[in-house]
Amino acid sequence: MKLNLSAVIALIVLTCIWSYSWIVMKSGLPYVGAFDFAAMRCALGAVLLLVVLKLRNRGMKPPPLVPTFMIGVLQTAGMVGFSQWALVSGGAGKVAILTYTMPFWVILLAALFLNERLSKLQYWATGIAIGGMIFILQPWNTDGSMMASILALLSGLSWGASVIIAKRLYIRNPTDLLSLTTWQMVMGAIVLTVIALFTHSKPIIWHPYLWGGLAYTAVLGTAIAWILWMFILKNLPAAIAGLGTLAVPVLGALLSWGLLGERPNAPELVGIVLVVLALVILSLPKHRSGRATEK
Repeated sequence: MKLNLSAVIALIVLTCIWSYSWIVMKSGLPYVGAFDFAAMRCALGAVLLLVVLKLRNRGMKPPPLVPTFMIGVLQTAGMVGFSQWALVSGGAGKVAILTYTMPFWVILLAALFLNERLSKLQYWATGIAIGGMIFILQPWNTDGSMMASILALLSGLSWGASVIIAKRLYIRNPTDLLSLTTWQMVMGAIVLTVIALFTHSKPIIWHPYLWGGLAYTAVLGTAIAWILWMFILKNLPAAIAGLGTLAVPVLGALLSWGLLGERPNAPELVGIVLVVLALVILSLPKHRSGRATEK
């Protein structure tokens, strides 16, 4: 199988952008509250996506409002909000790994709400992931570090729930991906802005690093990243694209260890390895083909 070289390069660039964004989000917290940063980042990203939507002549009419709003609450306000909140006390690498447990929440929620049967590999992968999450959460540890892990898991759960709603929307009313991504982010950014106004905890320090962090997460991590992602989905097999997203939390964890000096303890390291192993199992071609035949 001959791969599109431009799409492969785009996937590598996207993986690096999304991986490093965890470092940027963590490093910006000394200058701004978690929800303030999340709201500003998503609001700026939404504006940029609206411009892209207009320039690409996709039409400015929003998709069906109720499901789009629900996706915005879950995918933008929930996923971004919970993960940014988790970074206040949690390491960037661990938060990235737990947020990317999203595929396992999708599997469980699809079984509950879409009547999709789990394959044997899905059972194995989910069981391994649950074991990994227990090691990362360390419920036997009472030092207060579990709060960040729970928030990161809620981020992954919110992301997974948004996928289920999006799948239902696509089945009932086929929707342009760019339009849905843009309008859900607009609505999610509004929700985050309201939350930020009510939870404003400290003055914003308009340090150059904060400006740079906002520019990175909004321009590179949101607008450009989503354009790259749509190009990748169009020109690469889904399995290859999925492996690229799998690399994001792994590279994010490695960057956090190298740049931020974060070092997981032994149980956390075991848990991270188990979660990554489970994600690899989910990305196996055999699993993908089996899942396709079940639908």
